[in-house]
Amino acid sequence: MINRRNVLLGTAGLAAGASFSLPALADWKGDYKELTFAVVPDENASGVEQRYSVFTDYLAKQLGVPVKLRIANDYAAVIEGQIAGNIHIAKYGPASYARAYMNGAKIEPFAMEVNKDGTKGYYSVLLVKKDAPYKSLEDLKGKNLGLVDPNSTSGNNVPRFAMDKLGIEPEKFFSNVVYAGSHENAVIALQQGQVDAAFNWWNDENESALKRMERKGMAKYDDYRIIFKSDMIVNSPYAYLSTMPEELRTSIREAFFAVLEKDKAAFDKMTDGQQQLWQPTSHKDYEGIVELNKFVDALRKKAS
Repeated sequence: MINRRNVLLGTAGLAAGASFSLPALADWKGDYKELTFAVVPDENASGVEQRYSVFTDYLAKQLGVPVKLRIANDYAAVIEGQIAGNIHIAKYGPASYARAYMNGAKIEPFAMEVNKDGTKGYYSVLLVKKDAPYKSLEDLKGKNLGLVDPNSTSGNNVPRFAMDKLGIEPEKFFSNVVYAGSHENAVIALQQGQVDAAFNWWNDENESALKRMERKGMAKYDDYRIIFKSDMIVNSPYAYLSTMPEELRTSIREAFFAVLEKDKAAFDKMTDGQQQLWQPTSHKDYEGIVELNKFVDALRKKAS
């Protein structure tokens, strides 16, 4: 049995691991001549490239091997890439990390995002256009709903959990339920009138998918209203393959946690200056999200 508190916010993370010796570091380079870093698609491909390419360059410099940025078409591509062992490091949402873990990926989360104000969570919100008449989920009966991806925490799993608590079966309640593929695409679908409301991620008034789009000239924050806000969700993790040598995993952790000292510009580019340095984390922080995924899976089976 799950409850809202356990589902949404995990416990504090564990400390980072031990140091390594240079001879051992040289050993792993013989087997890992290149590393692949992938990101679940919060935004369009060009946005991912601009945000993360400077950071992968930093990682390559610190690790001494090339780090290739993989721009995935959907969340499933990142999950399958880590299951196959083709993606060495991945930036996940909580639910997509949990899905990879549940599907057998040999991975460990090692860094959790931290908001600019020091909090370690975010929210799923339901956006409508500012001049739309809707004031609640219940007002949208028979309308078109925009979701993000089946493996999105704020764009699918938390919304389905919340709607179930309200007695709403989305595929019956709404005229159409659309998966947009990314958080940006969900906003664009709302912007263009393809859907009447769209779920998305939101930290606070200063940072969200919508705020990032505003900074890029793709949308105006004040053109939309929030008519639903979830309980807090534990922040997103970075995970690497647990099958990699400990010396390599330690090197990756050390590079991540030294970025403010060694290349603050790369970190600021990656985060729009809206985050603090990551905190160490572990799977324990995401056990509630695993239970959330199981709950949503059960809802799907019940509906089919």
